[in-house]
Formats: sequence, structure tokens, C-alpha cells
Amino acid sequence: MTWTLSVLLCLGVPPKPSIWADPGPIVSKGSPVTIWCQGSLQADGYILYKEKSSEPLNTTITQASSNKIGFLIQSMSSQHTGLYQCAYSSGGRLSERSEPLLLVLTGMYREPSLSAQPSFLVLPGDSLTLQCGSEPGSDRFALTKDEGPTPHQHLHGQHSPDFHLGPVNLTHGGRYRCYSGHNLSYVWSAPSAPLDILITGMYRKPSLSVQPGPSVAWGAKVTLQCRSEVRADTFHLHREGSLDPPQRLHLQNTAAHSQANFTISHVSWGHQGIYRCYSSHSSSPFQLSQPSDPLELLVSAHQPQDYTVGNLIRLGVSGFILMVLGVLLCEAWHS
Repeated sequence: MTWTLSVLLCLGVPPKPSIWADPGPIVSKGSPVTIWCQGSLQADGYILYKEKSSEPLNTTITQASSNKIGFLIQSMSSQHTGLYQCAYSSGGRLSERSEPLLLVLTGMYREPSLSAQPSFLVLPGDSLTLQCGSEPGSDRFALTKDEGPTPHQHLHGQHSPDFHLGPVNLTHGGRYRCYSGHNLSYVWSAPSAPLDILITGMYRKPSLSVQPGPSVAWGAKVTLQCRSEVRADTFHLHREGSLDPPQRLHLQNTAAHSQANFTISHVSWGHQGIYRCYSSHSSSPFQLSQPSDPLELLVSAHQPQDYTVGNLIRLGVSGFILMVLGVLLCEAWHS
């Protein structure tokens, strides 16, 4: 083997190929995944290696005019996790190995939770920490961020559940998920629910108003109106202190001055608080305007009353009294 490699080196080693996984290197339990190796149009064979073994895991002969080949894993399991590399042969010469590809398995444990401190609404330059909360016993944590049409391509693992991302810049805006694990670096939990990090302060602040007014009765209907003086097609409404993501409205038709109406059909105590709204463009969904001035919504204890039942009771009592009086009058007349 050493003598063969020396001969190949003397002849000139072809450049190393590229390697990737489709749909991605983070694979849920039982799902299929294909490891692709792309080399040269002159390649006559491809070799797949796992970990740092010198022995090939799989070999295949390419079709004519094909510069890549796929190695299919039909059902992902823990035995398929690890580091992979590939190489190709061309005219009797073996290329360098590709960069390593880490294939990990998810869905082995219950999904953790993901939260942002101090908030998922941040300004450029702010400090930001994403916290991955998992079941007791977890000692490894990983964070992913969706990149384009293919979600969570990059897995960043560490032993601490706190991921410090500050100072914040525009690249930190996006959709995140986290995973937890137990000692095994290539086996992870199911992903957490997604968390959107929104960068504010990108555009001029909109205005926020309320109809019919900021003080409303419990159970009443109220509409919060967010108006932007610059063109915008998406609006966000958030109540201070709430852990829920902002309500989001997308407008189909936008004008120079845009407005979105957030309607609460039945106001309750949970709706009381201080609100702010933001505007944005759908082309940059994680970049928001400056926040509007705060608007406080007050909910009073008075409830709109329905007098129908009460009126029916009163009418019934009145009718009964009239009937009794009629009977008494009849008896008096006969006597």
C-alpha cells in the first residue's frame, strides 16, 4: 500500500474532492441521507472513508461524464454517525481525501427548550445569550441556525447550555434551534422549537394607536393600529415582558404609507400591558425598524352586561303578580 501511494504521489496527486450531505449533516433517526462526493469529470471511481481509517468504507465506479457520486444511507442510526471523507481515482492516480464531513443523529432524547437573554428583540451591539434548557443529565449542547433553503446546516457543540452571541450584528438575525446530548458527541436530542432572533433599529420607527381607546372593558373588542411613514410590507406587535414571539402581519399591497391592524376580539386580563410595534420588509425578515413609542392598554373590571335574562325574569314576575291580582278581584266581585 505504501509503495503504491508513493508511485501515485510521483505521478502527481489529483486535487481533493468536496463532500457534503443531502439534505444535511444533521439527520433525524430513521431518515435517509446521501453523502455526495464531487471530484473530476475524469474520475473513474470514488471511495468513501469513515473516521480516520485507511480502509475504504465503500467504493463505486462512476458513469461517463459524471463528476460526482452519492452514497445513500437509507435509514439513519447511531452506527452511521461520525466523520466521513472521500477520494476519487483518475487514470490510476488517487486524489487527496476531502475535508471531513461530520454526520450526526438527532431525535434520540426529548427536545430541549431555547430562550434568549435578555430578549429575542435586540439592537446591534447588544449582548445576547441563547440558553438551551434540557432534562437533567445532559452534558453536551449544540446550537444551529437556519441558512437559506436548507435548515440548520451548522452544528456548534459545547458543554455549556449558554451560547454567547454578542455583541450583536446583522448576521446574528435568524432562526435558531438547540440540541442536547449525553456524553456522545454524535448523538443528540430532537431539536427544540425554533427561536427567531430579530435585530431592531434598521428603519424609522412606526406609530402605534388603539381604537376605540387605551382603556377597554373586559371582553370588549379593541384594534391596535401600527402605521409606518415609509414603505413596509410586514408589521410586528409585541407586549413587553411576554415570552411569546411578536404577532406578525404581512400586507399583500403596500403603499408609501402602510398600516396594519391587530384586532383583539375579546380582551382579557392577559392582554393588559405595554405594547410596541415594528415594521420590516419580507426580503429581510429578521431586520426590524426601531420600536414605536410605547402604548399602554388598560383593562377594566366592568363587563358588558346582557339584560335579556333579567328582563325576562322581571316580566315573568310581573305577569304572575297581575294574575294573582286578577284572581283576587274576581273573588271580590263574586262575593
